[in-house]
Amino acid sequence: MEEVEDGEQPQQYEGQGGKAIVMLISGTLVYYHCSFRNSTFLSLLSDVFLVILCSLAILGLLFRHFNISVPVDPLEWQISQDTANNIFACLANTVGAAESVLRVAATGHDKRLFVRVVVSLYLLSVLGRMVSGVTVAYAGLCLFCLYMFVESSLPISSRLSRYLARRENAVDLQD
Repeated sequence: MEEVEDGEQPQQYEGQGGKAIVMLISGTLVYYHCSFRNSTFLSLLSDVFLVILCSLAILGLLFRHFNISVPVDPLEWQISQDTANNIFACLANTVGAAESVLRVAATGHDKRLFVRVVVSLYLLSVLGRMVSGVTVAYAGLCLFCLYMFVESSLPISSRLSRYLARRENAVDLQD
């Protein structure tokens, strides 16, 4: 772990708390829209695009009225070929790894993997019968945001790492 002076945070954790809060707020809005309003995800996307379109139209009219030129033309935004290749390579690797695990489990060569896949799928089906999928996704998002927020707060994570280090040292001394 990086040595950090008092009051400084390691660079890898800067901004993680803000990301967690934005994700939590966005997830809460999606959960409200899909769960409590009984709307579909497609209706949510159409609402979001409608709000963005209206906001951009109003901003465009204001900029034109005040003779403000827009510094960046969104029609000229592009991503590099390397970035596109990296995105699709990551996606292909993830899908390939999942397919490989399922293939090994389906052939029955690895009995432990087969049992773990069957048990996890059964638990997911039980969970799916008990609560809606949107609620499970929202709970997962909340846990992920909580994890990001705890990771970003240096005093908590440094105390936690010191506690874990003491605990490991105590276990080593007992052995």
